[in-house]
Amino acid sequence: MQTGFSDYHPRNCKYEDFISHDDMQRYVDGARVVITHGGPSSFIMPLQVHKIPIVVPRLKEFDEHVNDHQLDFARQVANRKKNILVVEDIDKLADVIVNYDSEVAKLNGNIDSNNKRFNKTLEKIVNGLF
Repeated sequence: MQTGFSDYHPRNCKYEDFISHDDMQRYVDGARVVITHGGPSSFIMPLQVHKIPIVVPRLKEFDEHVNDHQLDFARQVANRKKNILVVEDIDKLADVIVNYDSEVAKLNGNIDSNNKRFNKTLEKIVNGLF
């Protein structure tokens, strides 16, 4: 677990203040469930390896951020792409973890990148030219 600038020290798992990008990629690759805050670069990493992340946006209410842009953005992604699970109430996090597979099954979303979709479309167009 990466704790960042928090003064919280987990008692039931290994943690580091900061984890290198390469190590984080290895952890994400090996994880069945990835839980992250609502920063786009944090939840894009699991999406890139076809995993649906549980996203817990940092909130102004708890002085975790200057405003609720993470919540707003995560809601938009969840509504449009249906490829992340947003937890707005931390008391519901345990239920989302326990029911992860059924929650993911409800999404019916698309975890392919725009780049991959573009390349598929371009390939069809090019193949149609010959």
